Amino acid sequence: MKKNAQTALIHAPRRAPQYIQTVQPPLFRASTIIFENTDALFNRHWTDAYDYSYGTHGTPTTFTLADQIAQLEGGEYCLLAPSGLSAINLVNSCFLSQGDEVWVADNIYGPNMEHLRNLEQRYGITVQVYNPIDVDSFQPSAQAKLIWLEAAGSVTLEFPNLTALVKKAKSHHMLTALDNTWGAGLAFNAFDFGDEHLSVDISVHALTKYPSGGGDILMGSVVTRDQHLHHQLFRMHAIQGICVSGDDVAQVQRSLASMQLRYQQQSQSALTLLNWLKQQKELVQVLHPADPDSAGHEYWKEVCKQGHSAGLVSVIFDSKYQLQDIRNFCDALQLFKLGFSWGGPVSLVMLYNLKEMRVLEHSHLKEGFLVRFCIGLEHPEDLLQDIKQALKVLA
Repeated sequence: MKKNAQTALIHAPRRAPQYIQTVQPPLFRASTIIFENTDALFNRHWTDAYDYSYGTHGTPTTFTLADQIAQLEGGEYCLLAPSGLSAINLVNSCFLSQGDEVWVADNIYGPNMEHLRNLEQRYGITVQVYNPIDVDSFQPSAQAKLIWLEAAGSVTLEFPNLTALVKKAKSHHMLTALDNTWGAGLAFNAFDFGDEHLSVDISVHALTKYPSGGGDILMGSVVTRDQHLHHQLFRMHAIQGICVSGDDVAQVQRSLASMQLRYQQQSQSALTLLNWLKQQKELVQVLHPADPDSAGHEYWKEVCKQGHSAGLVSVIFDSKYQLQDIRNFCDALQLFKLGFSWGGPVSLVMLYNLKEMRVLEHSHLKEGFLVRFCIGLEHPEDLLQDIKQALKVLA
């Protein structure tokens, strides 16, 4: 059939072969996916391992990264979301219904708590808060459906008694969901940890952090080993129209090869700073799960048997310093930039008022304003000197 020139530009008469071997996998950008024939259209089901029906359901690009993240975390099935918080919200909206009880650690990622409180007000779920290092504070009722775990916890970095919490939750037939962004699938295997080879049901990961590694991509993942749970999540994923950009996926894929190297370097730099920070008179407490003085250190040793830890260190300043003093300190830093997130090449700093963030009393935390350092890829000696010069503003 002879084509008009305009039509020929859309339906090209010649096409180069579609596949060659390259270091990086090919990038597919797609909303519409073309079916070969009506058999291909109708002889398919959304539960197929690779359902190529529409861009929101997945392309070879997105499925490839999902498979890589599932392998990284020790799971079988993975769904991608446009941010870590979106991945968290997918779990909450999929499994929580009116009358259900959900348990969250007091050091949970703040936006997750905010989302759950919103669900509590609007849809009648009950949010209960537990102390992550006190298993007895976790007392589920018959309506308990889901527990959120975080290892290590947000900002104050307590490592929970993961083994005891998971065993207790399973004895009450609860779903266990772990925010595994800190561990990143490298510090421990969320689906096979401890001497008893325990497993969480669901692992959520903010790929924005270590997998991306550049501080420029937003993405999240939900991983499970259970096909039934995966199908429930996938259905909600589709109903909500959750999807990610193929270009963003390609960027994360490119960074995965160096992820473990970056994680190890940032972890080691954090330990270097940790030892120095503990000697500074302006600070009353340094928080890092690998430090024997930090809450949950013994649980960290039990689960993270290779001694891995992320590049985060939090410090609490002497209570004699006022908020403006701590703001002056943060403003005086030169290499540490003021910003949220972590895992990128640039070191970050953020200040917090714990009194505004915690529901429960925590005797293991000292009084004073908290500052969290997120270690980048700079040389640790330069970072140390940066903190040293910034501390002079407190004199």
